[in-house]
Parts: sequence; structure tokens; C-alpha cells
Amino acid sequence: MTTRRNFIAKTVLGSAAVAVGNSAMAMPASSYSRIIGSNDRLNVAIAGLGRRLGAYYDPIARKESNVHLMYLCDVMEKQRVSGLEKFSKHISYKPKLENDIRNVLADKKVDVLINATPDHWHAPGTIMAVKEGKHVYVEKPASHNMHENEMLVAAAEKYDKVVQMGAQQRSSAHTMEIINEIHNGVIGTPYKAVAFYSSGRGEVPHQKKTAVPQGLDWDLFQGPAPRRDYTEETWDYNWHWYGWDYGTAESGNNGTHELDVARWALQVDFPLHAEVEASKRHFVDDGWEMYDTMEATFKFSGDKVIQWDGKSRNSYNTYGSGRGTVIYGSEGTVFVNRNMYKLFDRKGKLVKDSKSASNEAGTALGGGGDMSTAHVVNFFDTIRGKAKANGPISDGSITMAMVHYSNIAYRIGRGFDIDEKTGRMFDRDAMNLWSRDYENGWEPKL
Repeated sequence: MTTRRNFIAKTVLGSAAVAVGNSAMAMPASSYSRIIGSNDRLNVAIAGLGRRLGAYYDPIARKESNVHLMYLCDVMEKQRVSGLEKFSKHISYKPKLENDIRNVLADKKVDVLINATPDHWHAPGTIMAVKEGKHVYVEKPASHNMHENEMLVAAAEKYDKVVQMGAQQRSSAHTMEIINEIHNGVIGTPYKAVAFYSSGRGEVPHQKKTAVPQGLDWDLFQGPAPRRDYTEETWDYNWHWYGWDYGTAESGNNGTHELDVARWALQVDFPLHAEVEASKRHFVDDGWEMYDTMEATFKFSGDKVIQWDGKSRNSYNTYGSGRGTVIYGSEGTVFVNRNMYKLFDRKGKLVKDSKSASNEAGTALGGGGDMSTAHVVNFFDTIRGKAKANGPISDGSITMAMVHYSNIAYRIGRGFDIDEKTGRMFDRDAMNLWSRDYENGWEPKL
């Protein structure tokens, strides 16, 4: 981890170069031979057929991708049936339906796993996949805790596999363009970024023990998490808010995206200090079990600061948009979100406006769009040796650290200092949350 800074800098600059037509990113021919599928069709499996499924129709169906969808995998039967029906509108063949991800990974013909399972399955499922020789596109948040974060990077390196985190704005042309300009000094010295998200999520019911829904493999849904009885409303999205067994709260759910852009713009790695002000402030008597409002501050060397303003259940657009990042520099300011960017000079005059440059979904659940397609295609091209990953796990893991720091600070009720080289926290209670309790036999192992 102490050598990542130079690697990340090169990756960011390489990613930005794509937006301005730099073709020098292609990997040397000498590296092709070690990458499975460099000149062949890639056999793909998708695990997790929920709200992100639509993001994969186009990159898998397009002829240029030269991929074959072998499996659609989900622990809920109706998700498998629905997923097959939806994909049938985009491809002319039928992939196999599977309940158990382990059966998918055991198939030697599978080259690629797209891991869109719930948060607690992201790192364990990805580690299982690379051990079986698969490249992995893992949706955010790539990890559930800091321990998994380190294991993901180690697994990708040990098994020499491409692991890309689904932070799709890394493959957004207009975002790469303005980030490249920021790095070239268009706003002087960037010193602060505010990452934000505002949503109007509603009231959620209290958990109560009930029968497992028909068609759901509840034991497999829990997977690495400690076993418990099924509670109503858990499996379909509300697992995000029902404690820490499965989800990573809004910081992991949406903060990952915006914090990633903030880090990218400021060119920072681990912070020196993290602190939060967070609480549950809406529907205070409902079943939501963690904060729904958070302001987090991360301080970095070089007098740089990132703030995260996350409002899960208040849709007021504080910054004029439901989500995005504002980057402040000594000579100007940039506002960027999934659809466009605006560049202002130091006096607040609009200098440049990219207008509407993307059709990627904003705060709406699920969906996809052009940057999701570009990000998956970049992943496929990286496997074949035709590109460098725009969102390699070695970089994504550092963004994930900020997510985990914010959640840890909330859970222990105070901020803490951090070793900027290793990411370790100088707080005993914080370090007690470095990992989590796993169901016996399900601990991720390299």
C-alpha cells in the first residue's frame, strides 16, 4: 500500500488522456500473453440481478465487445426469471440461470464475473472469483470494511487478475476532460472538494421476523454475514439501512461515487484525519437503523480537504443538483456531476460549460447509461490488453477507505487521526472495526 501513490498518479493521468484522444494507453504486446482472453471472446457471468442489471445490457450486447453471457445468477428465483426476460430483449441466446455463485465460479469456461450482489458479498465474492481465475467488475462499494479492502488489492495482485470497481464516472468523457484540466492548472491549486448527494428516500418499516419470501435462498443471501432469522423487507434494498450486517449506509451506497471524483480531482490518497457529524433525522421512529444525514471531513497533507455532504432523506439540492462534486482552486472553481461540468473563474464568472454531455442516471435507483457502458467496455478492453483500467481496485480501495472511515467515525462517536501511508487509524476503538464478524467458514481467504 505504501507504493500506491505513484501508481495512482499514473493511472489518473492515463485515464484523463483518454478524453483527449491519447492512444498511448494501450498495454505493450509483451503483456498480452499473460492475460486470459486477450484475443478471444470473453465468457461473462453476472451475479446479482437487481437494480444495476440495466447497466450491463448495452456493453454485453454490443458486437464490438465480443462477449458471451453464460450465466445470470441470483439468490432470488424471480430475479433470475426477470433478468432472463429483460436480457432476452438485447441478446439472441439464453444464458444459464443459477442460484449459487459458487457453481458459476467453478465453471472453468467463465472468464469474467460482474459482481452486482449486496455490499457484504462484494469483496468475498470477488476474492472467490479471482482465486478461480476470473477477472472481476465489482460494483461499488467494493468492500464492506478495511480488512476486505486490503484483501481485494492483495488478491488482484496475487492472482494477476483485472479487478475494476464500478465507479463509472471514471470512464465519463466530460469528467475525464475537466479533471485533466484541473490537473493542468485550470483553477490554479485545487485545495478543497465537496462531494454531495441528496435523496428523498422514504419511511422504512421496522424489521419483524417473518417467513422467508418464496424463491429466496436466505442462507446464501447472508453468505459471509453472521446468520440470523429473516426479517420482513430485508432482501429487497432495505438491507442497506438495517444495521451493519449487509450494508455500508449512504456513504458506501452513493458517497463512494462522489468521494472518488473528489479524490481524483485533488490527487490525494489516505487522509491524515477523519471526522463526522451524522445522525438519523427523518422518520425517527421507523426501521432505519443508521444515520440518514452526514457531513464528513477528511484532511490531507498539502492542506487539502474533502467534505462529504450526504442527505439520504432530504431532497433539497443544496448545490443545485442531486449529486456531484464541487472542486475549489486558488484561481477558480469546478462543478461536475454525471451529466456535465461548469468551470468558473475566481470571481465566479462562468468560463466554460460542457452542457449536457451524458445520459447516465443521477439519483434514480438502478438504470445505467453511457458512462456505465464505457466503464464496462474499458474493463473488457483492459482484460484484452487494449487499455488500462480506469477504475483499478488498487485505486478504488483508497476511495473505499474514506467510506469506511466515515462509517467508523459515526459508529464510535468521534473522529481520529490516520497514517497517510498505511491507512491505519490511530484509535483503538476505530481499529476494532477494521474487520467484521464472519459466518464460520465464510471468511474471505487469499
